[in-house]
Amino acid sequence: MNVRRWLHEHSLKLLAIRDTPQAIAGGVAIGVFFGFMPLFGLKTLLAIFFAWLTGTNILAAVLAGTAHDIIFPFMPVIYLWEYDLGYWILNGHWPASVVRHVLTPANWRSWARFVTIGKPMLLGAAVCGAPLAVVAFFATRRVVARHQRKKHQQEAAAPLG
Repeated sequence: MNVRRWLHEHSLKLLAIRDTPQAIAGGVAIGVFFGFMPLFGLKTLLAIFFAWLTGTNILAAVLAGTAHDIIFPFMPVIYLWEYDLGYWILNGHWPASVVRHVLTPANWRSWARFVTIGKPMLLGAAVCGAPLAVVAFFATRRVVARHQRKKHQQEAAAPLG
């Protein structure tokens, strides 16, 4: 898969959305935020729900959430960093190693395991995702507003008939 082409296609889809730059940027910010969450299968649903709840663009939220698919091979490392950061925030020191936890399917279904690993991961994901969502909001709003301005100028300059 060509990464550059994939990004270009998704950015064109984003720019083709008919909505205000504020709504599109809000959807992108929500998608970026939930893209960092280790909630497999729920990220897109949560992005859709929060975009609907806040009145931002749902399609933009979904597109931004799927943009994390491009860094999928690096997600285990990112999740480890999120866990380490969340653990540090909760406990005041860095964890010895997450590898020491025996991660069998039975352990993942355990609420105790979810609290010991899931809570720091979710906190670390929120701390990592929030600033990037803010940056994505302002960058997207600026790019979409500029694109829409150019488009309106071209339409106004085009001869009728």
